[in-house]
Amino acid sequence: MRDQFISLALILCVLHSACGLYFHISQTERKCFIEEVPDETTVIVNYKVELYDPRSNGFMPSSPGIGMHVEVRDSDDKIVLSRVYSSQGRISFTSHTPGEHVICMFSNSTAWFSGAQLRVHLDIQVGEHAIDYAHVAQKEKLTELQLRIRQLLDQVEQITKEQNYQRYREERFRHTSESTNSRVLWWSLAQTVVLVCMGFWHLFNLFHTCVYINEQCLCVCCLYIKKISALGLINDKINGLPDP
Repeated sequence: MRDQFISLALILCVLHSACGLYFHISQTERKCFIEEVPDETTVIVNYKVELYDPRSNGFMPSSPGIGMHVEVRDSDDKIVLSRVYSSQGRISFTSHTPGEHVICMFSNSTAWFSGAQLRVHLDIQVGEHAIDYAHVAQKEKLTELQLRIRQLLDQVEQITKEQNYQRYREERFRHTSESTNSRVLWWSLAQTVVLVCMGFWHLFNLFHTCVYINEQCLCVCCLYIKKISALGLINDKINGLPDP
């Protein structure tokens, strides 16, 4: 059981560090990817654009006329990066606010390549995965032990950032839940007040309707009584009886 857990953890680590993919895109299309990034974290995007060749029925390296416009927005919908790059390159930016960062890419090809299908290879690396430790060791002349310590320190720093980000998400979720519960409570109270007011209004109308109907009934009864009395007097006069 322990060996299976260790194997699963290693597989997850490999999948987390290897996030390469490719997608097809035309000139008018726009592809966006969402990456959850803690604050003050480096993100590196490696990409390569290939052009579809109908003669070979495959994708070939693109010409210099094809470029990619890359736009990055943070969780506050502010533009972090927006510029045109060549058909192959490496993009790097640092997050300043935690949350979801949207990375959008679309073709900047000329009219000569209008409508052509492109294949874009994309590899997004976040945190310590974005650091080239071989270059760091060569630049700073670190030994293998010093490089390993540097890696562990970077991993600890990244774990701390991830914990702070999860804490930030938990606070936002709690705030959203409390706000939703408060709104539901006030909405229920508003519905109750409206129902009570409508009930009183219906009772008031029903009372006035009953009073009006009773008054009409009394008037009709009085009219019938008067008519009956008048008919009785007429009959008495016809029969020769004296008036009372």
